[in-house]
Amino acid sequence: MTDNPLRTVTVERTSTGHFTATNTRGGTISFGTGSGADGDTEFTPVELLLAAIGGCTAVDVDIATSRHAEPSEFSVTVAGNKVSDDLGNRLTDLTVTFSVAFPEGEGADRARAILPRAVKTSHDRLCTVSRTVEIGTPVTATVEEA
Repeated sequence: MTDNPLRTVTVERTSTGHFTATNTRGGTISFGTGSGADGDTEFTPVELLLAAIGGCTAVDVDIATSRHAEPSEFSVTVAGNKVSDDLGNRLTDLTVTFSVAFPEGEGADRARAILPRAVKTSHDRLCTVSRTVEIGTPVTATVEEA
């Protein structure tokens, strides 16, 4: 990454209820409403948020543990309850659950030993996505002439 702190994605509508996000490096991801009659399987924006939380912390934990041993299993499940109340639509009760296993061996023993600390450090300090959600960073929405 660059020293520039600005992070940007552009979201473009591709059809009714379907969109593509493009990052500054040219990568794309398609998503939609998840309610199409054609049984679309695209991620919804809420699912992308959950994936971003899980992906961010997974990267942190993987870097910390895999330098000692390659995991034989590594998955992260992120869940939350979507509610609509006087505060508007939002997620509550967010949970991030790691399921990580390592083979036998000295390096794997070290990886297993540091796993809880790596998860805690990611949650408490490193994962930009979950830190932003927990701290509650304001979002400004504007409209400009097209």
